[in-house]
Amino acid sequence: MVSTDMLTGLVVGAIISGALVAVFVAVPFDNGDDDGGTPPLVTAINGHSNGQDPETLSIPVSTHGEYVEPTMSFADIYEKVNPGVVKIMVERYEIIDTNDGGVGSGFVYDMEGHIVTNAHVIRAAESITVTFSDSSLYNAEIVGKDEFADIAVLKVDVDEPSKLQTVPLGDSSTLRVGEPVAAIGNPFGLTSSMSTGIISQVERLLPTNTGYSLPDVIQTDTAINPGSSGGPLLNLKGEIVGVNNAIQSTSGEYAGVGFAISARTVEKLAPALIEDGEYAHPWIGISGRNIEPETVKLMNLNITSGFLIIDVIPDSPADAAGLMPSEDYAVIEGEDRPIGGDVMLGVDGVEVNTINDILLYLHHSKSAGDTIEVELLRDGAIVKVYVTLAERPD
Repeated sequence: MVSTDMLTGLVVGAIISGALVAVFVAVPFDNGDDDGGTPPLVTAINGHSNGQDPETLSIPVSTHGEYVEPTMSFADIYEKVNPGVVKIMVERYEIIDTNDGGVGSGFVYDMEGHIVTNAHVIRAAESITVTFSDSSLYNAEIVGKDEFADIAVLKVDVDEPSKLQTVPLGDSSTLRVGEPVAAIGNPFGLTSSMSTGIISQVERLLPTNTGYSLPDVIQTDTAINPGSSGGPLLNLKGEIVGVNNAIQSTSGEYAGVGFAISARTVEKLAPALIEDGEYAHPWIGISGRNIEPETVKLMNLNITSGFLIIDVIPDSPADAAGLMPSEDYAVIEGEDRPIGGDVMLGVDGVEVNTINDILLYLHHSKSAGDTIEVELLRDGAIVKVYVTLAERPD
């Protein structure tokens, strides 16, 4: 697995770990000349007029149909979605390392009164209060939570069903870098606040305090601050594409790099949390390192990518299937590193270039109890091994 040392500089719900300075360079869109190859631009931003229609948004519209001109301004999105976004106030039975002031965000998931938020928002909760946009307050109970994916589901019993204005989940798998998005939440307790930005990257691998990394995380430059956690990240259709989760910062406040849990993750986990109170993540039971040029040279490999298995957890699915860990060491860049062992090249025909490929595939396509075909490079030969996945241990 990826080392938890990567947690340096990561703030989850305003929990600061170490000090990593992130440099973020914003490159504006260049409309350029109309040479037939450059998509036209709709040229107003955030509903603020720049001499043209203030109800359009600044995004490229592809001549090949990859983008569709939006029909909603950010103002329209806010009007549509905000009634389904809630403030979450938590009284905790113990002090935990956070500066969120016991405030988070969430959104209405269904007409049964289920609210989706981050698991860290309601951590150590003794009591939970949910406030709707009309300032009505309700007590909430925890239905289920998953610390690995940092997703939780609450439930409120409302006296008027009309208060439950659900926010639809969108298809986060279609997100593209540069696509405009908006976040609604309660940063620093400021109720019903909206910020806007773009998708900075998709399918990030986010280290967590559980010791496991979370795949399929969305990176955005949309402002996310303490109190924003659990609120929706929205596309231009007003659909949820992510759940705002963390920032990378040295101060605990927004610095241009934020993260959101993908809507695909919510779509998979939320029903299980509502039904069973928990979700069984599939688990192989290995840790290792992405193949590097030095490793290729020392092991005399004829590949340029893959995942080197360094450790196999005893009594794990990998152990039962006979996957081979590293047994030798070599000095690489001045430090002893494991070499030898199996190199994972594919899972069920899906190419493995890095650990992220493995985790993404298992996260979205497999469940505990499923059997997968793993393609390995072992002692210079390609071998295939079948591994039956188990439930990930705590």
